[in-house]
Amino acid sequence: MKQMHMAKTIFFTLLLLGGLLAPLVVYPVFMMKLLCFALFACAFNLLIGYTGLLSFGHAAFLGGAGYTAGFVLRDWGWAPEWGIVAGTLFGALMAWLMGGLAIRRQGIYFTMITLALSQMLYFFFLQAPFTGGEDGLQGIPRGVLFGFMDLKNDLTLYYLVLAIFIFGFWVIHRTIHSPFGQVLKAIKENEPRAISLGYDVSRYKLLVFVLSGALAGLAGATKVLVLGFETLTDVHWSMSGLVVLMTLVGGMGTVIGPILGAFLITILENKMGEIGLALQSLTGLEWFANLGESVTIITGLIFVICVLMFRRGIVGELLHRTTSKAKP
Repeated sequence: MKQMHMAKTIFFTLLLLGGLLAPLVVYPVFMMKLLCFALFACAFNLLIGYTGLLSFGHAAFLGGAGYTAGFVLRDWGWAPEWGIVAGTLFGALMAWLMGGLAIRRQGIYFTMITLALSQMLYFFFLQAPFTGGEDGLQGIPRGVLFGFMDLKNDLTLYYLVLAIFIFGFWVIHRTIHSPFGQVLKAIKENEPRAISLGYDVSRYKLLVFVLSGALAGLAGATKVLVLGFETLTDVHWSMSGLVVLMTLVGGMGTVIGPILGAFLITILENKMGEIGLALQSLTGLEWFANLGESVTIITGLIFVICVLMFRRGIVGELLHRTTSKAKP
């Protein structure tokens, strides 16, 4: 047990050092985008991986928070810290409203209710006059944090995003390993038994749904600050599907899995064209040049392989095999 705790401490220390040094190697804006999606995937994993609730409406929290933060930053001239707070609160409020309706049902009915409510919000942002319609919100300023930190500097903003990601990850980690988290796991494993033990299951489900929505909103508000724009893509149902893919590929119900899954899927979506050109130059095969146009096919293929061969996800399979070998 002590050795496992030490190994865990060393791993997280190395991960932190990697995060601190990453902008010296990778373009900071792309790294910030990776961290935002990683936080989004971790927030979703808290709901499905530890409570067993499959939400297909998490795009509403990510995109809705992005629109909220973008609007108050650009049109109301709020400071960036208040823009992030506004986006996070929007995610929490929307999760409370959606969760209050959805948790009355279970299984596929819960999933379909979250999807329907999320799509209602999508059409609201499509038609609302302040969102820019299909063009989205453009020209969102980064501003000055706390009155003295100019976020126009990519490196300064990167370390802010890294700090936000670490905070969100810490909240999730503490939640999982708290008595509250143990009840969530009990609900996932055997909900009728949790009810028989006297737990108010609906209340726990709503609380974790709101927490997950708030963290997804934090990711969305941070993302809009990084990119300077918000579009309908973030609030569309396909984004909810994408975060499901990230979580399953990385490892549902694991702490690190969603981060790895978010990194892999985001890199594939953004860098597949460059990867294809690099492979073409190495092999001389012309069809590698078209890889950038086949991102959807490749991500779908990865999903199918994961479901068929690595049902626990990458990290889940590694942990399972390591644990199996450790047993006498």
